[in-house]
Amino acid sequence: MKIVIFGLTISSSWGNGHATLWRGLCRALSKRGHRIVFFEKDVPYYATNRDLLEIPGGDLVLYEDWEGVRTRADVELMDADVALVTSYCPDGVAAGGLVLSARRAMGVFYDLDTPVTFSHLDAGKPISYIGPRGLEDFDLVLSYTGGRALDRLRTDLGAKRVAPLYGHVDPDVHRPVHAIQHYVSDLSYLGTYAADRQAALQRLFIDPAACRPDRRFLIGGAQYPADFPWRPNIHFVQHLPPLEHPAFFSSSRLTLNITRQAMADMGWCPSGRLFEAAACGAPILSDRWEGLDHFFEPGQDILIAGHTDDAVAALDLTDAELRRIAKAGRERTLAEHTSDHRAKELEILLENPTSSLPSTGGSAAMMEA
Repeated sequence: MKIVIFGLTISSSWGNGHATLWRGLCRALSKRGHRIVFFEKDVPYYATNRDLLEIPGGDLVLYEDWEGVRTRADVELMDADVALVTSYCPDGVAAGGLVLSARRAMGVFYDLDTPVTFSHLDAGKPISYIGPRGLEDFDLVLSYTGGRALDRLRTDLGAKRVAPLYGHVDPDVHRPVHAIQHYVSDLSYLGTYAADRQAALQRLFIDPAACRPDRRFLIGGAQYPADFPWRPNIHFVQHLPPLEHPAFFSSSRLTLNITRQAMADMGWCPSGRLFEAAACGAPILSDRWEGLDHFFEPGQDILIAGHTDDAVAALDLTDAELRRIAKAGRERTLAEHTSDHRAKELEILLENPTSSLPSTGGSAAMMEA
């Protein structure tokens, strides 16, 4: 198939979770014989932090403004089998209109930010990437979040056919590597600063650092404010490109996952970083959210923490126990959560209009034609 995508970014992993996911998925789709054309608006903050310049087996189209690229988009859509627009696409409404007017291509919307979409909807705020008709005209609506989010996409935004397409990892990129000294830590956390994650970060990372002053804690990310409550044993590395993630995770005795509040409230929202860390062989400590046990078994291949004492207890586990958890988590991820698994799932959804994916988010995850 030829798949044309209008998205936020694939060229820069700076401050967003879309790029790494798209890289893994596009690579997997390309290996399976499909051709990708990805349209991305060339904005300054991604241009100055660009860490990918081309899509293997496909085309990356960087454009300055919509009117200047519309003719190219029309041409690409003429022979496209699938035309897809994503959440937070800067020209999402215009691109959506073009996708829906394509004569040949299946029109798909992929919401990689479903909880944020509904938080805006519930607050009466405009959603910049969805037009006034909602999602009712798309042939298929995909959601990064499963569970009851899929029902709301139907009832609140008019989607006729919905399915989850969860996070994933490319094991050729994210895999165990030798530890690097400046990434070595007893507990690491990789993530862009977010105010709605700060309370959990305080409980599960900053306060444990105070309880275990002899341990080394490491944060990797971007946009951390000047008044962040650093402690003497908390160290920091600026934004890490995806190629550095394996060394970061492989150097971690234990790594922490914290979910954005809107995603945690809705549930069924596995971060791509969860799968990255597991594929790199790092034992994971995570906050709890509905549906987590569908992706990992708590206590078996992931550790769960709600309070500071839980995090400290995880830190105090033996190396042997942490290695056991890491091994189980990696095996589960490679068996179920790779980019190739998601590419196969997407193929099923695109090639069979009445298909549904088994066991992907409870009864709410079954699609309706």
